[in-house]
Amino acid sequence: MARRRYLLCLDDKGYPASLETRKIYRAVADVKAERRGLVRIVDESGEDYLYPRCRFLPIGVPRGAKKLF
Repeated sequence: MARRRYLLCLDDKGYPASLETRKIYRAVADVKAERRGLVRIVDESGEDYLYPRCRFLPIGVPRGAKKLF
């Protein structure tokens, strides 16, 4: 099973219906997108979409809390 990554949204400007500033989102691995400066995020719609990487900060989630995500 692939290791899950979580990112904190720093800025939802331009995406207010899809993202929420200061919310934690699950990232989906997408090597091609990451080469282009993008990250694939499961957003407010429940679907995964590409967003600029600069809008997010990777965070560590304690093992015990991962079940909550």
